[in-house]
Amino acid sequence: MLKVAIVEDDINMRKSLELSLKDEFKLYSFKNPVDALKKLDESFDVIVTDINMPKMDGIEFIKQTPFPANFIIITGNATLNRAVETIRLGVKDFITKPFEIETLTKAIKSAAKVSQVEKKVEKRILRDRRVGLPDTRKDKVERRKKDSDKRKLFYGTSPALEKILSMLERASITDASIMLLGESGVGKEHFAKYIHQKSNRYLKPFLAINMAAIPENLLESELFGYEKGAFTDATATKKGLFESADGGTIFLDEIGEMPFALQAKLLRVLQEREITRVGGVKPIKIDVRIVSATNANVVSMIDDNKFREDLYYRLNTIPVNIPPLRDRKEEILAICDEYLKAICSKYGFENKSLSEDAKEELLSYDWPGNIRELISVIERATILSADEQIQKDELMLEQRKPKKSINSMEKELIEEILEELDYNLVMSAKALGLSKQNLEKKIKKYNIEVKS
Repeated sequence: MLKVAIVEDDINMRKSLELSLKDEFKLYSFKNPVDALKKLDESFDVIVTDINMPKMDGIEFIKQTPFPANFIIITGNATLNRAVETIRLGVKDFITKPFEIETLTKAIKSAAKVSQVEKKVEKRILRDRRVGLPDTRKDKVERRKKDSDKRKLFYGTSPALEKILSMLERASITDASIMLLGESGVGKEHFAKYIHQKSNRYLKPFLAINMAAIPENLLESELFGYEKGAFTDATATKKGLFESADGGTIFLDEIGEMPFALQAKLLRVLQEREITRVGGVKPIKIDVRIVSATNANVVSMIDDNKFREDLYYRLNTIPVNIPPLRDRKEEILAICDEYLKAICSKYGFENKSLSEDAKEELLSYDWPGNIRELISVIERATILSADEQIQKDELMLEQRKPKKSINSMEKELIEEILEELDYNLVMSAKALGLSKQNLEKKIKKYNIEVKS
């Protein structure tokens, strides 16, 4: 029996889930993440959590969990965008409220099964990994000269993608700083690599760092390096990313997460083209091209004194807005085909394909989590599909779609009754259980056209 944790602050919701799931799973429930973190361990197969909770929200809870876990998020429409953000944290699934208990049950079982398959493959990869000498710097440069090191970055095409790539190709031949803007999951690092590949710096390193993934106290030494004896564990001098990327390109992802105190040092790097290691006194000249990315509203952060305006303008010489996947739907099926092959190869499956209904479902969904969400959905469906052809229901997208608000459902009901009763307000009000005066108020509120 699967061991499942429920973390939910709403007592009615929590008790309801306990009653509904207790016969299917070995269930443990917690009223907040703080209590959960004291008891949870790696023995749990799946953890189901809400987002908005006291003491600590669901996203921070996921970040604070000290071991790899299979998370499922239950979310309302108001927090759907935040739920989508958790895909990059490795969340297995998210379900929008209200939902049927069978939907959650299926999601829990699916998450556990996917995890089991992934663990088997990880063990096989570790067992089969070849042992040998790592490539030298010379080997890597020779591959780049032959273009054999260039991996295909984009699958499929669309007018929106071609427009962006054309712009980036023109910008790449300069050394101007480029800031990539757009929603989470659109593939900003791929676009940054494209800039590097098209630039004169291609034979030199491309290094990427995610500002949100490195603890604040370690970020400075990661970027700028440190001298021996700079702090307790600094037993030897270490180069930072800026020195290691010398002559090439450094990609600063989620730049909006950079600590304010460190922003002044990055500004100096941009202005003086030199860095100073932690614990060092001698400036070191560097030659790097900086590409940054964010999905945050940096202008708003400047207004709130969370981001330096002078640094923003230095990084934002050429701003490029990456369109979301819903505006690049022509690429979806080509991306799916490519990842289907890769995923089947990874797990040792026979090649699988998508049914026509599955293709239609993929094209009709809005993909709030963009390409990252698409790849996650395809991988899960590939693992769970029993046949060579993946069906619509195996994509499990219906549970992710935002549910209609009460207002929108009420409006649709009123419109339906009015049309059915030939816009007779007295009869329509009676059918709806309203007074004629209340019906008129709602017609005005929802701006419903009443035909005479």
